[in-house]
Amino acid sequence: MDGTVLTRKRTGAAAAVATDHLAVEDATTMGIVGAGVQSYTQLEAVAEVRPIEEVVVADKNPGKVEEFADEFGDEFDVRGGSIPEAASCDVLSTVTPVEAPIVAYEDVGEHTHVNAMGADAAGKHELADEILLNAKLVIDDYEQCIHSGEINVPWSQGILGDEDLYGELGDIVVGDLAGRTPEDGITVFDSTGLAIQDVAAAHVVYEHADDNDNGTPFALLDTTVY
Repeated sequence: MDGTVLTRKRTGAAAAVATDHLAVEDATTMGIVGAGVQSYTQLEAVAEVRPIEEVVVADKNPGKVEEFADEFGDEFDVRGGSIPEAASCDVLSTVTPVEAPIVAYEDVGEHTHVNAMGADAAGKHELADEILLNAKLVIDDYEQCIHSGEINVPWSQGILGDEDLYGELGDIVVGDLAGRTPEDGITVFDSTGLAIQDVAAAHVVYEHADDNDNGTPFALLDTTVY
């Protein structure tokens, strides 16, 4: 029950949930900016909720793009491309640690759904402020996002405020807020990653292992009296 694996998978799953509620129904193209380990579960998860066929991967390291294509080339039409090419797809996931925006407003398609996954600390910022200001902007957790999410930099500068936030993804999932509507253009999900998601994922893995007698029981505390 490796924490790194669980975190990658729940991060992909969070993007998939957001995509399911916010992307166009017939999304067949997906762009990915950043071809590191997080990018793999982005595609795996999003492809579970949309009929993805074509994938455009943008990364400054051509070797990473080749590795990604080798992994998924048999299942999807994968090719390397520029950031504008990736951003014009039906669904875009950004998974980089940059601190200056690399996706411009004019890069993004009119109805693209963006999963902004890379910002997990103060100062990180992948998307141009114009994207955030003109999108239906959904976050995972208010306190985390304003301090360390994709919105943290423009928030600290007073460019974004409460009036620019549509709501939290959880409220959409339970039906308190609507997901995508016919009037929506660009949608953005700002994901910081929630510890409760790791706990929930670990619980599922534990129950599955316990049901299938997989693993080795052990005591966390040594209660032997010497």
